[in-house]
Amino acid sequence: MTPVSRRAFSAAGLALLVAGCGKREAEQQGPISRREGVTGAQGSGPEGSPPVVADVSRGLGRSVPVRLSIPAVGVDTPVMRLGLAADGTAEVPPLAADDRAGWYRYSPTPGEVGPAVILGHVTVGRYGDGVFRHLARLRRGEVIVVRRKDGTSATFAVHAVRTVARADFPVEDVYGDVGRPELRLITCGGPRTGDEYRDNVIVFAGLSSTAS
Repeated sequence: MTPVSRRAFSAAGLALLVAGCGKREAEQQGPISRREGVTGAQGSGPEGSPPVVADVSRGLGRSVPVRLSIPAVGVDTPVMRLGLAADGTAEVPPLAADDRAGWYRYSPTPGEVGPAVILGHVTVGRYGDGVFRHLARLRRGEVIVVRRKDGTSATFAVHAVRTVARADFPVEDVYGDVGRPELRLITCGGPRTGDEYRDNVIVFAGLSSTAS
């Protein structure tokens, strides 16, 4: 990961604490959990050994994601690109009836070495449930498939699901350097007051296979 990308990661991680589960959700964004600890996995985060096999440990070249599939929780969604908002916070997908997940474009593309980051909503205001409404139900070993613009697919296996208080968002665990291709899925959850959610749900996954 380049120094520039690392700086952007850190900024975005901190931005999630400010905007990822706050008042702006009522205007443009949806949700992110607490029951501090792990949901559906042993251990407390990415320190568990991710199921990455040797022949894909060096990953794929860069190609942006176009579709995300998570069969275990009924997700099959196009993927849009997200950057930084004018105020320096991480962008999130718009609140819309055709809710989609979004790839944070300052992170590696899924399948590249490093932590690719994809965000999505739990709810989308008056439109109801969001694309990541069941993200916290994922369990260790379940499959996440990302189709890329170059026609290749990167398949990941979940190795941990964490539900953490916003104030304790693990910036380094989510955005920090790793020497293998990994994936982070982020949404909101936990107790809700008005349009605000108290916590973040974070899924950690490692690349398990690739296909053309």
